Amino acid sequence: MITGAQIRMARGCLRWSVRELAEKTNLGISTIQRMEAIEDVPSASAKNLAAIQSVFESAGIEFIDENGGGPGVRLKK
Repeated sequence: MITGAQIRMARGCLRWSVRELAEKTNLGISTIQRMEAIEDVPSASAKNLAAIQSVFESAGIEFIDENGGGPGVRLKK
């Protein structure tokens, strides 16, 4: 599962606003803001987290699991 910090980082990489992510995922702005406020995995529905992850991955984001240095994101080549 992705973390709130990864959602913020992914948005930053793509230079998307919260509003843009909300529109692309069909989620509310406040829902995304609540998820991003959590450093760890947000207590959101798995469906909502999967929607966010899917949209980001389609846009070229790759999620990096915690491997001793903490979870992160990067742009795919």
